[in-house]
Amino acid sequence: MKVSVSTPSRICLFGEHQDYLNLEVIASAINLRFRAQGVKREDRIIHVRLKGEHIEREEIIDLDKPITYDHNRDYIKSAINVLRRKGYGITSGYDIHMDSDIPIGKGMCSSTTMTVVFIKVLLELMNHPDKHDPEKIALLAFDAEVAEFNEPGGLMDHYASAYGGLLHLTFNKEKTCVNPLQTEIPGCFILFDSLEDKQTTKVLASAKFPVLEAIHELGEYGISSIRDFVENEDYLMYLEKLSLARQVKVKANIDNYKTLKEAEKMFASGNIDSERLGELLKRHHGNLRDGLGISTSKIEEILNTAYENGALGGKINGSGGGGCCYVYAHEADSQKILDAVCDKGYWGVILKQDSGVRVDK
Repeated sequence: MKVSVSTPSRICLFGEHQDYLNLEVIASAINLRFRAQGVKREDRIIHVRLKGEHIEREEIIDLDKPITYDHNRDYIKSAINVLRRKGYGITSGYDIHMDSDIPIGKGMCSSTTMTVVFIKVLLELMNHPDKHDPEKIALLAFDAEVAEFNEPGGLMDHYASAYGGLLHLTFNKEKTCVNPLQTEIPGCFILFDSLEDKQTTKVLASAKFPVLEAIHELGEYGISSIRDFVENEDYLMYLEKLSLARQVKVKANIDNYKTLKEAEKMFASGNIDSERLGELLKRHHGNLRDGLGISTSKIEEILNTAYENGALGGKINGSGGGGCCYVYAHEADSQKILDAVCDKGYWGVILKQDSGVRVDK
């Protein structure tokens, strides 16, 4: 019997570059998906065919031989190794075909969705009870993608893809708390590709490690989190202990956390002020651009063109340094905005909210 599964990409509304700081994120799954179809083989070979935007490759994995990595980010093989190491008995071979309409290398979590959907199809083919558990799937995918290769990423993409919908995620050190938000956001989001490739791990490291080092440096004053500066403003005086470069990054994260909390209150009230939501997205992006330095001239051209044609707000999506961005707008203005930006040579698409990892008919 053939099994068909898929999982969504996501946009991060608030909390970009804050999941790995054990803070909070508000994200939405969108209707760009990674798909996989699988069927059992009579031998112990896992044969994977992958096709996507500008990518086509094949993996042949013999379960009777040690599975070694040909390169960093060898996520198909790492997913199998992680599953086996955690006691999931993969005893049969499978033919698995994978494809995607998610932009590759653009901050749209294409590698995460590939890993999530690959683990989902394996669990379905194995008929393992964890196939119904989005949190287990998210954590397995995180181990295969991030922990296995000691990469600097966080958990947002894995949870957003596995759970779907609109989520408020709180990343405590002990456990990630998942709060599905039932609020329906009026208007729409429009995704744009800057046509610039980026080095995700390099951008993540430049934004992540200086902040973690700064928090550690201020530990002697009782500071252990960005959250401390918001809950007790007396701690702000200690920022002068940091180098200027670290001060800028920490201050950007402090204001982005405040921005998220304002948005969280709005979503919890169920009364969405579209203009205010747009302003908060602009403010978040300003901190990412000026504080963390992850925007580019092309991203700024896209956003400014969209604003000139009626967009209410917008931001870079993902780790930054290229890739994709999106804007928020009234539906009546969406086509005008899309056309204006695409006329400058960029690719764009109007987005809808979508469900999480699932079995498809």
